[in-house]
Amino acid sequence: MQTYHHEFPSVEDYLHHRAPYLMVDDIQSISDSEIVTSRRVTGEEYFLQGHFPGAPVVPGAMMQEMTTQSAGILIAARYNPMPEYNTHDPHFNEYALGVLVKVEQARFKGFARPGDQLVIRVNLNERLSGIFDFRATIAVGEKIIMRNRFQLTNIESSVLTGPVGV
Repeated sequence: MQTYHHEFPSVEDYLHHRAPYLMVDDIQSISDSEIVTSRRVTGEEYFLQGHFPGAPVVPGAMMQEMTTQSAGILIAARYNPMPEYNTHDPHFNEYALGVLVKVEQARFKGFARPGDQLVIRVNLNERLSGIFDFRATIAVGEKIIMRNRFQLTNIESSVLTGPVGV
């Protein structure tokens, strides 16, 4: 399948995610095999309300989501099957890009807390038959607090917008 390169001015132009579920603030760098993004933990995030009272930390599932959203940006930017791409119209695109199909080897070695600037580094290991295999890290300063490996794929948008329960 032919792919297209896209460059947009904002994260929202690459991803369909929106606040409060948009987990990436900025794109620091992007190439065919790596993307580096960032996220500032403000303390106001909905997922910190009760995780944990008096000692708020970003849940591991949200850190996983930060890595998959970053990888989704890489797919939309460098491996997009659509010559025209618009995330601001939910019915425009033929494909949903970067749908999570597998998570493995997730390791948490520290915490992300309010005030932390997270640096998310995602590397494309391999692309086979529409499956994108990634490994990622999240760091606070020089300390890596999370490592994982996961796979994403592109699916027809109609699968997401089809009948409920199918």
